[in-house]
Amino acid sequence: MTSFLDFEKPIAALESRIIELRETADEGSLDIESEITKLQTKSAKMLRDTYSNLTPWQKTQVARHPERPHFKDFVAGLFDEFIPLGGDRNFGDDQAILGGFAKMGGQRLIVIGHEKGDDTESRLRHNFGMGKPEGYRKAIRLMDIADRFSLPVVTLVDTSGAFPGVSAEERGQAEAIARSTEKCLSLGVPMVAVIVGEGGSGGAVALAAAERVLMLEHAVYSVISPEGCASILWRTGDKADIAADAMKITAQNLKKLGVIDRIVKEPIGGAHRDTGLCIANLGKAIAEEIEDLTALDRRELRAMRREKFLKIGTL
Repeated sequence: MTSFLDFEKPIAALESRIIELRETADEGSLDIESEITKLQTKSAKMLRDTYSNLTPWQKTQVARHPERPHFKDFVAGLFDEFIPLGGDRNFGDDQAILGGFAKMGGQRLIVIGHEKGDDTESRLRHNFGMGKPEGYRKAIRLMDIADRFSLPVVTLVDTSGAFPGVSAEERGQAEAIARSTEKCLSLGVPMVAVIVGEGGSGGAVALAAAERVLMLEHAVYSVISPEGCASILWRTGDKADIAADAMKITAQNLKKLGVIDRIVKEPIGGAHRDTGLCIANLGKAIAEEIEDLTALDRRELRAMRREKFLKIGTL
């Protein structure tokens, strides 16, 4: 059963009532199928109405939903083959940022992305998707391979931000993020970045400085988390909803501002309610973007990125 968010409590109450009625019906005590059908129709309408009017803070909660598909789910659903590559050839292998060779239809490519994990053990192993310097250096290594063998690059971004620990700073976190961003901008092959959940700060930009940036409908992308922004401005995280609204972190706002290029529709109720449909929608969008970009040469791709990012913020 789907975990419900705070703003979904009325929907949760209806779903619980439906389950109770089904259990009663299974016992054969009375025929209540018509009542169940009415409640299902009401629940579906409430879900549709709720998700058509989400606030930025509510979208943030959806983007963080524990059942939302992660890197491993997208890889399994999008690609016919995936050969993971590990290590930065310098320090170690970061499990928060994964990548390797992949095949999508007849197209061979390099895929890189953040993996948050889906239970306590895997979340700890993947450090909740917060990359360390060796993760970003691994991404640079994979992008170098893509450039050398003329393979398109697809990145799947889902992180609250790069790991802020002392050990990461000691190993050059800022430098690794900067060089990964630089590598994205200098690639001579097509690059499509997708914000699939949270796109947090430089930890996200380091894998998203592409000529085509896509976002799932209920994903968020920002320079700092709403809680972090609220803590700085008002010395409390309780005003995160106000910060989220002011920061323009939703796909719809970012499309208007020119930060992203395309919004990929999610199933009603969010990607976690129909992972298969969400992945199918995303796969179609990525394939279309790669097909358009493969017609461009190295000089045109670099010029497109330069123009895109220099234009952001201009009137």
